[in-house]
Amino acid sequence: MQSAKWGEMAEKKKIGVILSGSGVYDGSEIHEAVAALVALEKYGLEAKIMAPDIEQMHVVNHLTGEVQEGETRNVLVEAARIARGNITALTKEALDEIDGLMFVGGFGAAKNLSDYAVKGVDMSVQVDVQTGIEMIRKQGKPIAALCISPILLAKVLGTDSPSLTLGQQAQDAENLQQLGGIHQVTTHEEITVDEKLKLISGPCYMLEASLANIMNGADEVVKRLKDFLS
Repeated sequence: MQSAKWGEMAEKKKIGVILSGSGVYDGSEIHEAVAALVALEKYGLEAKIMAPDIEQMHVVNHLTGEVQEGETRNVLVEAARIARGNITALTKEALDEIDGLMFVGGFGAAKNLSDYAVKGVDMSVQVDVQTGIEMIRKQGKPIAALCISPILLAKVLGTDSPSLTLGQQAQDAENLQQLGGIHQVTTHEEITVDEKLKLISGPCYMLEASLANIMNGADEVVKRLKDFLS
């Protein structure tokens, strides 16, 4: 009876968690990344952590906030710190194995996964990231995004008028709308859901937030992400 019961258990849905390095100023926001991974485990989803195998835009000393001139780091290698080495390069082949995508925030989303930090509404999205978003959307699978990362979805999916949130950041919200998105104002632990496009977004550190706010906000996003997988 025991073996039959286990044999009937459904395989866990796999979510591609896309990181952009390690550290808020030049990579992934670590609190948000951990909160997302905890929530995925809580709701019975398997995280497949990925990052593009590219050089960072620059390296920032997180103690001083200053750019380290002449220093270079690789996004995949740095993201491996958060993943404890259990990470793969973001490729089409890796994306073939997942049931949904999740992006976390940090300046790496605006510096490494895109050039939004430099070009604003004239931004472009890193080619592997753009391919991933387009591929998962075309397959009708859900995509979740925290903090600043919904700007990636606005850029890639702007012709579909995606409903997204960047919290209450006026300039970023205006930019998101110029890219084709529809911005929803949110506060702590609130989320925005685009039912048609299967997009879920939450503001996290786009607001002045406590660690508890981040944990609870990521939990709400992942809980809704799981609903789309049912």
